[in-house]
Amino acid sequence: MPLLLHPKLSQLQFSSSAPARQPGKSSSSFFRSRSATLTHEPPITGRSNSFFPGVNEPVIRTYTAGFSLYNNAFILRRRIRYEDGFPAGEPEIVCKFRHPEMQRAAEMDVRPQIAGEYVVKFKAEALPLKDEVGGYRLLFSHNVEFGLSQAPEGDRTSMHTLTRIFPCLASALKTDADRVELVNQTIVEEVLQDLGTLDFGTGMAAKFNVAIWRERGMHRPLAGEFAFQVKFKQRDDLHEKALDRAKRFFVALQQSGRDWLSLGTTKTGIVYQLKGNPPQAHE
Repeated sequence: MPLLLHPKLSQLQFSSSAPARQPGKSSSSFFRSRSATLTHEPPITGRSNSFFPGVNEPVIRTYTAGFSLYNNAFILRRRIRYEDGFPAGEPEIVCKFRHPEMQRAAEMDVRPQIAGEYVVKFKAEALPLKDEVGGYRLLFSHNVEFGLSQAPEGDRTSMHTLTRIFPCLASALKTDADRVELVNQTIVEEVLQDLGTLDFGTGMAAKFNVAIWRERGMHRPLAGEFAFQVKFKQRDDLHEKALDRAKRFFVALQQSGRDWLSLGTTKTGIVYQLKGNPPQAHE
């Protein structure tokens, strides 16, 4: 019997990614097209006053053993949050199983074998369709997060240690490698700006933001993403009328910025494809 037959969604996120560079287009034109959509759809109940206060700058290290983790729908990361250029708080370990089938994601037991504290989340993410503008597809992720201090001591990049901490990775890490390494030797810096809150009615308010992923060091841009997200305690908290309005807004957002969309991609997928030879992932 699976451990979780009927997962309890805690987050619903609508995301649209754009390639890092669009010839002949500036970031100001992107925001003008987004503003037109925001004006004619759900009201904005709160705005950020500046593009500087509230900026988060996590540094993300995504690990791999060849393509075996990503090809088996797993994402393993170490994330460090920066504020004003300095680390804030301790690094976090994130293990994620992300799959288009809700049941597959729900049945994956991502709980770590550690003595310390950890948080498990189940999340649905809406993305544009892979081959056309005007619809959406869903990815479901079962995640676990904990502080680095909660993990056992030792070589945390070795296969033996990782499969001991995350038993769910055992089948995905059957490779000749004896340890994981950075995906394409790339450390990602994410600059995220909270922009405000969208009110879809019946108590459904969604925070929205824009994020840029770039390669740390050379600051080579990789992708940009506009997203809005709703968090809730139980499915009944999402009223169908408000949810339908959020879906229609997401489609309108795509149509107004179709020239900016990168269909069929995710931010993680872009990092895996930096040196060609794309993995055969479920995303």
